[in-house]
Amino acid sequence: MTTSFRSPAGVATVFSTDQKIRVGNIHSLRSSRTVFLGRNVFGGVHSLPPSSSSSSSIKAISTPAKPEAAKPTKRSKVEIIKEKSNFIRYPLNEELLTESPNVNESAVQLIKFHGSYQQYNREERGGRSYSFMLRTKNPSGKVPNQLYLTMDDLADEFGIGTLRLTTRQTFQLHGVLKQNLKTVMSSIIKNMGSTLGACGDLNRNVLAPAAPYAKRDYLFAQETADNIAALLSPQSGFYYDMWVDGEQFMTAEAPEVVEARNDNSHGTNFVDSPEPIYGTQFLPRKFKIAVTVPTDNSVDLLTNDIGVVVVSDENGEPQGFNIYVGGGMGRTHRMESTFARIAEPLGYVPKEDILYAVKAIVVTQREHGRRDDRKYSRMKYLLSSWGIEKFRDVVEQYYGKKFEPPRDLPEWEFKSYLGWHEQGDGAWFCGLHVDSGRVGGNMKKRLREVIEKYRLDVRITPNQNIVLCDVKSEWKRSITTVLAQAGLLQPEFVDPLNQTAMACPAFPLCPLAITEAERGIPSILKRVRAMFEKVGLEYDESVVVRVTGCPNGCARPYMAEVGLVGDGPNSYQVITASINELEQNNNTPSFLNKCLFYIFHTY
Repeated sequence: MTTSFRSPAGVATVFSTDQKIRVGNIHSLRSSRTVFLGRNVFGGVHSLPPSSSSSSSIKAISTPAKPEAAKPTKRSKVEIIKEKSNFIRYPLNEELLTESPNVNESAVQLIKFHGSYQQYNREERGGRSYSFMLRTKNPSGKVPNQLYLTMDDLADEFGIGTLRLTTRQTFQLHGVLKQNLKTVMSSIIKNMGSTLGACGDLNRNVLAPAAPYAKRDYLFAQETADNIAALLSPQSGFYYDMWVDGEQFMTAEAPEVVEARNDNSHGTNFVDSPEPIYGTQFLPRKFKIAVTVPTDNSVDLLTNDIGVVVVSDENGEPQGFNIYVGGGMGRTHRMESTFARIAEPLGYVPKEDILYAVKAIVVTQREHGRRDDRKYSRMKYLLSSWGIEKFRDVVEQYYGKKFEPPRDLPEWEFKSYLGWHEQGDGAWFCGLHVDSGRVGGNMKKRLREVIEKYRLDVRITPNQNIVLCDVKSEWKRSITTVLAQAGLLQPEFVDPLNQTAMACPAFPLCPLAITEAERGIPSILKRVRAMFEKVGLEYDESVVVRVTGCPNGCARPYMAEVGLVGDGPNSYQVITASINELEQNNNTPSFLNKCLFYIFHTY
């Protein structure tokens, strides 16, 4: 039996009744001016949105000291919780000592800043079995050998026996009981890891290309990601107080990071505060940053609040950065006032100024982002409301300089880094595809065997895959054999659809999920592959499919060629461009036009 739905473009769409699909379109991605996306941001042709023509004269900017005449504004419940928390301590510190398997509402909000979410098994009936998900923070996706082995052990001893590689280059560890939280957290901290700021209203993990190339631009991008992460890391000590009884396990910071954090020459800091950048309220919502090099869009650059691109001279020496602002994926179904948005150009800064520029952008969001309604608290809404010219004016006053025009860049490409590659220093790295980033079973066992035996460091990619680093030539054959036995195949043996697909965990643990994602995407990809074969498309032809269980966009579905966004039980919204838009903009090959037409109009 089939049923028919009417798409926004008025095209009848037929699907089986056991899987309902609502057809959306790419216009949910907004900037200060309309720009067609289709395939171009992920791969192929990439066009950046032009600067808005709107402008506003800014005579003064607000600083942490609010004018006395300013009227108090309404604040959300979470803002009150943060203010009363003694810098993210109370009442979480007390809740962790109770015998209850869960923590109260206030502590649920605070534990996010420590890198954890409270969850329960939503498929269980007659009660709730509470547990906690822990997320690490790994700038550039870097995971030292010691940390990987620790996470592998913790997954078996305190988790559900699997590790999850995320779209922001981190681990997620599911199923940790409250009584084991301190043991797990302290183990991560003591083994070269951290979960501080992996969740909550502050800067999240900073992305950078995972490839361990010994190239100046790649190394500089990764170093910059490390420095930005350090700059925006909380300073008040709440994390270490809670989990390791105040003992500090921080590595030495670069002098330029300390200098940039302490600089208050343009009114960016809270004076004499334990949190000079964040203050008691931290940010209005989560904040995401990515750093990359020209052509390498493995980080989905324009989906971030801040996107940073290394600009080098003709000799390959890094000189500065292009900066893009205002990206973000989350939205709310049937609320047109919420939307996904791509970042737009802010300007160019010399390399020695990048930390000051990033700090100025963060402070602008801290001071002017909405704190009354969390649906509109991301920086993309501030950009959408103000326009890029006004936003730039305010940031420049916190920065203390004018931004230069952004430098021209070549076209972007998606780079997966799967398979074997020379690093450029005599060693090799190997990128391994992991379906939906879920490492478990025999795969987990064999992967650990290789990483432990050869003492390899690893990196997590923004596409939920893993990279083995610093492999000697003589190890390649034996490593390939062992990994193949665990299903970790070389890219020529992995369906191209699977290589670019992503999905969030969704059911059964995510409290926001309204339908399947990780557990549903295998059958979705098989359905797409079957249709490819039916219409005569070659095996190496593919489309980018991403699936999420809710509209928050954790797997960045709004940037996919085919994005499926959970809309209800066994129901998805399909986010893509219409066939006519694809043809008119000439941004998608004819095979994709055929594919989309047959999948969504005849299957």
